[in-house]
Amino acid sequence: MSVEPAVRASGDARETREPGPPGTPTAWAALRPLVLRLHFYAGVLIAPFLLVAAMTGLLYAGSYQAETIVYADELRVPVGASELPVSRQVEAAREAHPEGTVSAVRPSPEDGATTRVLLSGVPGVNPDHTLAVFVNPYNGELTGSLEQYGSSGALPLRTWIDEFHRDLHLGQTGRLYSELAASWLWVIAGGGLVLWFGRRRARRKVRGATGRRRTLSLHGTVGVWAAAGLFLLSATGLTWSTYAGRSVSDLREAVGQTTPVVSTGIEPGGEHAEHSRPAAPDSAPGEGVGLDAVLEAARAERLTNPVEIVPPADASSAYVVRQIQRSWPEKQDAVAVDPGTGEVTDVVRFADYPLLAKLSRWGIDAHTGALFGLANQLVLIALTAALIVLIALGYRMWWRRGRGSAFGRPMPRGAWQKVPPHVLVPLMAAVAVVGYFVPLLGIPLAVFLAVDIVLGEVAHRRGRRTCTPAG
Repeated sequence: MSVEPAVRASGDARETREPGPPGTPTAWAALRPLVLRLHFYAGVLIAPFLLVAAMTGLLYAGSYQAETIVYADELRVPVGASELPVSRQVEAAREAHPEGTVSAVRPSPEDGATTRVLLSGVPGVNPDHTLAVFVNPYNGELTGSLEQYGSSGALPLRTWIDEFHRDLHLGQTGRLYSELAASWLWVIAGGGLVLWFGRRRARRKVRGATGRRRTLSLHGTVGVWAAAGLFLLSATGLTWSTYAGRSVSDLREAVGQTTPVVSTGIEPGGEHAEHSRPAAPDSAPGEGVGLDAVLEAARAERLTNPVEIVPPADASSAYVVRQIQRSWPEKQDAVAVDPGTGEVTDVVRFADYPLLAKLSRWGIDAHTGALFGLANQLVLIALTAALIVLIALGYRMWWRRGRGSAFGRPMPRGAWQKVPPHVLVPLMAAVAVVGYFVPLLGIPLAVFLAVDIVLGEVAHRRGRRTCTPAG
């Protein structure tokens, strides 16, 4: 979002500085040019990254519905009279796909939905992905197999769009683009919001305005309405980013707010120790209590569909059965089940999660469009479309600032010199702290300030005035 300065350039008689509202604090009068300059340059320089993130995010918001259509043959089957035991369904999948190992099983979550048997270590499949084998739960017939990624169960179409949004298919280096966009989005949105209300533009109407003023009014109006959602997208996007996400994780760990994990250890030497060896779904019949008993034990602990069953990792580990519903209300309970006895050895309830763990889970699911289903996805589509409109309007204003003589004239330098020390010093300290924890905000900001100061000094030495009166 790019907002014009309060004073138009000389020669433009149609727009003059508007008097500030009565009682405006001196600090705000001094800060406004600084906020305006930051908002302007951040909007101009970061907008390309935001535009890519918005457009790819727009695609992702619609990928859930597209996935159900594209892969309908694999995901849905006619409803039958009764379902086969899960172990029989896994056997059917293994007969057709003996390669790899079973890493998890997702029983049919509802009538007409297929069961997914997830295989890891399959030749030709991305090591970070699994091969999902889809089984008709009523007759054991296979309906297909597809690569799956992540805990949300993304199939190839959604996986491709997800990776495009996250890293542009450039790997770890590509993730810097999305983190840069998320790091600056809240700054740009917040700056625009402060400028808008600082000038009481909420009372101004678009009707009757023309030219650049109309563009500015539209830009501000859209920005005000979208601001809360943009803040949420920025905050939730940072929670699992590379660098800022690490800071968030460290903070949660420091205050004891990490996500609880069910304990899978089995006490050695116990009454049933001789039975407590791996009983994975692809092991020989008779080893351990079996998948069906494990699922029954989880059901007794009120773990309703949808669930995922993870086999023991080794001889001293238990099965893990966890709920995987990311829509509201969230189902994230998990239990550990002894493979030798079928007894539940540990239980973790989502209701007992620490507050920050819950907020993190809700935030990520809202960001990806899973939390409230279709309604969530429609809101994301509206937000990303609004961001695209804001960027287009911002660049249009930048273009029109030149009035044909200097394309995209920059905002004047020296605004920080007008800020009182008792305001500037705490502000700089706060920026330094935030920049430390959000490095893709702090580093570009420091580089910009350094370049700007150098250019200003060069201009000053050449005898050009670099500091204009605050307006």
